[in-house]
Amino acid sequence: MEICSSSLSNNRWCLRPSEERSIQTLVQKLGLSPTLARLLVMRGHDLDSVPHFLNPTLRNHLPDPYVLKDMELAVTRLLQAIQSQQKILIWGDYDVDGATSSALLCRFLKALNVAVALYIPDRLKEGYGPNKEGIEKFKAQGYSVMVTVDCGTTSFEALKAAEGMDVIVLDHHAPEAQLPPAYAIVNPNRLDERPEITQTLGHLAAVGVTFLCVVGLNRALREAGFYASGREPDLLSLLDLVALGTVCDVMPLTGLNRTFVTQGLKIMGKRRNVGLRALADQAGIQEAPSPYHLGFLLGPRINAGGRVGESFLGARLLSTDSVSEATQISHTLDQYNQERKGLEADALVQALVQVDPQHPALVVAHEDWHEGVIGIVAGRLKEKYHKPTAVIAWSSAGIGKGSARSIPGFDFGRFIHKAHRLGHVLGGGGHAMAAGFSLTKEQLPAFVAFLGQEVEQFPKGTPVLLCDGHLDLGALTPTLLQEIEGLAPFGMGNPTPRFIFSDVMVESYTLIQDQHIRCRFSQGAGKIVDGIGFRLKGTPLGTVLMEGTKRPLHLLASPKLDRWGGRVTLSLTIEDGVFADTLARAV
Repeated sequence: MEICSSSLSNNRWCLRPSEERSIQTLVQKLGLSPTLARLLVMRGHDLDSVPHFLNPTLRNHLPDPYVLKDMELAVTRLLQAIQSQQKILIWGDYDVDGATSSALLCRFLKALNVAVALYIPDRLKEGYGPNKEGIEKFKAQGYSVMVTVDCGTTSFEALKAAEGMDVIVLDHHAPEAQLPPAYAIVNPNRLDERPEITQTLGHLAAVGVTFLCVVGLNRALREAGFYASGREPDLLSLLDLVALGTVCDVMPLTGLNRTFVTQGLKIMGKRRNVGLRALADQAGIQEAPSPYHLGFLLGPRINAGGRVGESFLGARLLSTDSVSEATQISHTLDQYNQERKGLEADALVQALVQVDPQHPALVVAHEDWHEGVIGIVAGRLKEKYHKPTAVIAWSSAGIGKGSARSIPGFDFGRFIHKAHRLGHVLGGGGHAMAAGFSLTKEQLPAFVAFLGQEVEQFPKGTPVLLCDGHLDLGALTPTLLQEIEGLAPFGMGNPTPRFIFSDVMVESYTLIQDQHIRCRFSQGAGKIVDGIGFRLKGTPLGTVLMEGTKRPLHLLASPKLDRWGGRVTLSLTIEDGVFADTLARAV
């Protein structure tokens, strides 16, 4: 049901569908409040699924790891390597998913006293994934098994150079029709994987796939009597890394991912990983961790090493048990993150000048952009224009490194593979919402044309924001918001509930960091509630909020409880708005 056809941010507002009989069933059978029951039905849940959703446990959601193709092969080979004391190399990616995957497997193997090396390539000098030179170096050092995590699915040339070394790929990126030569390739998105497996496990981050491998390997070690004289490693203690990688790689928080993140946040709250503890202290996190903290405070700092500093720092931080080393690395990553923000801001200003809003997809390029920030710039442009976006940094040799971000419905990872087959890019890959690629300046015109052609095939229209109903500011109570928190963790696939607050007035505003807007809202003679809109300055909605207009607004916002310094307060996260006196004409 459409409520608004054109908001201040040029969105349509539509009410999520719900069925009153299903809502009443949840209220009567499970004793839920009508508000919570409605939110659950709006998210597609019924009497059978609600208990598992509200109380996600590994017992209910963790599959047998061997359901994935090649997992038994991978586990058997790792078991053999451990039993015969062979040296194992972990080759990871430099983003958060790669760092958490690498650290998780490294921690598990170190707990077994296995000779293991962890290697993260330099982003600028070596690029993404394994490379021939690095593989040759480790082969010469006697490493007989290499495990690539969050990479390897498209590393054809590099893995050919690994002959004589058994390669196990643990990945989730979209593959091509053929797979590279390897001992085992475990990827739920393999084209020859069973459809039901891809459907249920295809949304796992690489760290989730790695955790399943560790579960299978731990079981194999137990069955082989490896733990007869010692204690098994605590696999649950690794779930903080799984949660971090899953959230930061923007995986849907449904099914097994929701369980991973729910349980992982509890582990993270115990602050046992010294690297995560040091990083949380550096970021000033003083409350129970949430997906927000992972995605916006911890993740960017870990990523900063790979973007503008030393690529290996994130994985080293998450795998170390040294308090002094963790403190030093977290401080260094924080400094790199500050540098990253400056580079990002400069590139974004230059990118906005190039944008052609009329084109179905956005492609911008520049010689002076730092390769480490183009992914963030692509994300910012995608958010602003709601179009698939590619940002390219040219090297002095005329080779462009591109980073792409997409919108629901357009799979950028598969598009890059298609473009590669047609000769429009040199190579690349990724997944539906994010991808990377390389190309020459000569290839750019054909790439832009082909991207526009592919995007044109998808339905267009004003972006839709789904709403969960109407609320009054006076209805916001700690009890109600605690019920809403029962649906957490929120993220992709499980969005934060957003409601329409009708006829509110802007009483005052404060500008924060010259980009975020904090407001005080009133509604009739009712209570006054604070709200914040992130990066709203310069937008039509932000301009309205800062003008302090006396025209009432219908506000679209997500209510939440803020816990700080022992106090609990109510607040809103502002998402959109429309003038109340124009809504009737907009419906």
